[in-house]
Amino acid sequence: MDRSQKEAWIASLHQTLNETAAVVVTHYSGLNVAELGDLRVRMREAGAGLMVTKNRLARLALAGTPFQPLEDLFRGPTAIAFSRDPVAPARVATAFAKTNAKLIILGGALPSQVLDADGVRTLATLPSLDEIRGKLIGLMNAPATRLAQVLQAPAARMVGVLKAQSEKEAAA
Repeated sequence: MDRSQKEAWIASLHQTLNETAAVVVTHYSGLNVAELGDLRVRMREAGAGLMVTKNRLARLALAGTPFQPLEDLFRGPTAIAFSRDPVAPARVATAFAKTNAKLIILGGALPSQVLDADGVRTLATLPSLDEIRGKLIGLMNAPATRLAQVLQAPAARMVGVLKAQSEKEAAA
């Protein structure tokens, strides 16, 4: 990689980090190409990305981003997972690490908070943005549904009374 390619790579990673809601830093030592490819596919399916990094260049790209405190984690064979959904990279990395001990989660960060490995695992258990939105919509619709049921109940009772009265008169 020549100097201009390095500068372009640093600028690209810097821009990606500025547009990201969460970063998870991992060691991938011992993963073969197929396993790393599988991890990339899983990340992509979750709306996240995975990038194998050159540590010195990654530390340069971190400068001036909310994830700059992570630069101490960039030692050894490092890969970063990132996404605009704060839960997605943590969830995929944690699930993959459970089935493959070669992937080691070192830590991560949200724009306002640095996480250790346990913090990343905790973040992975949180619901995703789509799940939270679905729950909020359900909660917002519940009062309207209940109100409609309450308003319909007297009318249904009235219909029942009228039907019983007409059946009584028809029988007499």
